[in-house]
Amino acid sequence: MLQKPRRRCEGMAMGAIVLDLRPGFGIGPFSLGMPISEAFAQIEQQPNIYDVVHMKYLDEEPLKLDIVLSFPDHGFHLRFDPWSQRLRLIEVFDVKRLQMRYASSLIGGPSTLATFVAVYALFGPTFPGMYDNDRGIYTLFYPGLSFAFPIPTQYMGCCLSGEAELPLEFPDGTTPVTCRVSIYDSSAGSKVGVGSLMDKASVPLQPAGSLYMEEVHVMLGNELRFTVGGQHLPFGASPQDVWTELGRPCGIHQKQVDQMVIHSSTDPRPRTTLCADYFYNYFSRGLDILFDGQTHKIKKFVLHTNYPGHADFNTYMKCNFILHSSDFDGSCNPEGKTSKNCITSSTKWEQVKDILGDCGRAAIQTQGSASNPFGSTFVYGYQDVAFEVMKNGYIATLTLFQS
Repeated sequence: MLQKPRRRCEGMAMGAIVLDLRPGFGIGPFSLGMPISEAFAQIEQQPNIYDVVHMKYLDEEPLKLDIVLSFPDHGFHLRFDPWSQRLRLIEVFDVKRLQMRYASSLIGGPSTLATFVAVYALFGPTFPGMYDNDRGIYTLFYPGLSFAFPIPTQYMGCCLSGEAELPLEFPDGTTPVTCRVSIYDSSAGSKVGVGSLMDKASVPLQPAGSLYMEEVHVMLGNELRFTVGGQHLPFGASPQDVWTELGRPCGIHQKQVDQMVIHSSTDPRPRTTLCADYFYNYFSRGLDILFDGQTHKIKKFVLHTNYPGHADFNTYMKCNFILHSSDFDGSCNPEGKTSKNCITSSTKWEQVKDILGDCGRAAIQTQGSASNPFGSTFVYGYQDVAFEVMKNGYIATLTLFQS
């Protein structure tokens, strides 16, 4: 598991912050279902509050475990589904560090103990909770919200199924104090097991018509097809066509000369740093479109997978592409379960080679910056498509062109 600090502002006075608690929806500015890029945007907007952020993910298999943004100074973290990169679970793991506001009442933080009695008084009656005898944890569930309480060994008997009374108090008059608060989509239900909540909490359904994680079908050497709006973008389309289909680009910039073209060219004339070709950047769609500077027609598409561990992570949202060619039967499952006739953003390089065959040695791409901590990537070319592959074997970008 790789952990990397994102930001540190020295000299900050540490104290409990106050965040609004929204059961089943989120906490503070962080909402269940939000893409990880939106979470980073919230962090960047309030650097004096979210001054220390750790990002954790499994570098070798980034689709196996959650992407986690942790706020150690404030005692909570955000768990993002690794495939959709959307927030599925919020966990407050140190309730004394974070003060939560529900309606007009405060709970947690250094001054307001989140005891069982206080939680019950604030949130009202509910069904008896679930007791994990192995861990000694009693969990109380509300719609989209749960509170975990450690139970001292001598009082474990009062928490066995059917014997616990609410609000929970021990024979000596004390009551347990919350050790963890979890916020999740209420459709996950209140019957999730104590140990399985972290695994079973699901990402909320997207709003109707949402373009996030829209399937983009790639017809090699021909066009892109967008499933939500039904748009088609063929090679040779004009900037006006693109504006009509996709709207205003997020950015426009001139293309630098491709070093691989320089090395392979037989033209002895010197090259300049910039060429006349230019990109339209659609960061929210994970897409770049390259236009020929002379004809003003599309000549390339670049699709980004936004995997952590790549130099461009969080610059683009993830493009949920499905690659078709004349050899494919079109049967695809994009969520990490790649069929033998399908290439998606979840397909690993070894699977690509099984489908398309070996293309020989790779070109090494260094991103041209000493500040890139992730090292080089490898570019493999086939007819009409080039794959940029990370060291873990996952596809970073897909570049489409016409031979």
